[in-house]
Amino acid sequence: MRIHHLNCGTCCPWGGRLFDGESRGLLHGHIVCHCLLIESDAGLVLIDTGVGRGDIRRRSRLSKFFRSLNQPQFREEETAAHQIRSLGFRAEDVRHIIISHLDFDHAGGLEDFPNAAVHLTAREKEVADEQRGGAFVGTRRYRPVQWDEVENWKLYPMGRGERWMGFDAVRDLDGLPPEILLVPLAGHTWGHSGVAIDTGAGWLFYAADAYFHHGEVGSLKRSCTPGMRFYQRMMEVDRSARLANQARLRRLSVDHAGDVRLFCAHDLAEFDRMAAKVSGD
Repeated sequence: MRIHHLNCGTCCPWGGRLFDGESRGLLHGHIVCHCLLIESDAGLVLIDTGVGRGDIRRRSRLSKFFRSLNQPQFREEETAAHQIRSLGFRAEDVRHIIISHLDFDHAGGLEDFPNAAVHLTAREKEVADEQRGGAFVGTRRYRPVQWDEVENWKLYPMGRGERWMGFDAVRDLDGLPPEILLVPLAGHTWGHSGVAIDTGAGWLFYAADAYFHHGEVGSLKRSCTPGMRFYQRMMEVDRSARLANQARLRRLSVDHAGDVRLFCAHDLAEFDRMAAKVSGD
């Protein structure tokens, strides 16, 4: 099993270093949409899709509010479809897509892979269909036009009583290798989840939007930029659940530092570190 780390959508939010902690000045930050491509015996497996080709062709598919705040760069070469072709594969080779949640910056490329089964929690699909994503952002974060052509949904309960590293987990995803687990992490959205992957040499744990900045894990003392703190609070649907899960991830990152490599969806430093090498044989 080989794992590629892809940035499927650069954003340059207002606030600069107040968001990413690294940029010079306060105008433009730099965050990514960290996705994974897994070469497996079940075919290619994509974890989240970032911004899709349809979003680039018609930018109005994304809400004006988020286009203004996040300033996505809309680069064709960053789409998952383009990067997968650059690796020598075809879109048809993507047999499965695991979606952590259906926010616009995670689900934009779903229609670029029409042959893929799409796996996520049933709760996430339910609240996205009903646009229940928070009082202000609920009708802006979910963009049904991004997924209305999906024909093969694979929906799972938030937990089946199975455990992984102290977390609830969904094992034996339909048609996927047993090394890939769905790990519910509610709070950012009602049906939000992470993905754990047994590489044979330790675990990779993609926590998606359960946290946003690398300083929030790796130590029991939390550190986060003001911009990312604001963005997390604006996007949350359940603060107590989000903070509780974040605290559990922080503990996991300390107690299992040698066994689990933990990373989120939007932190540039984490992406650069993970993308520096391909996991697997």
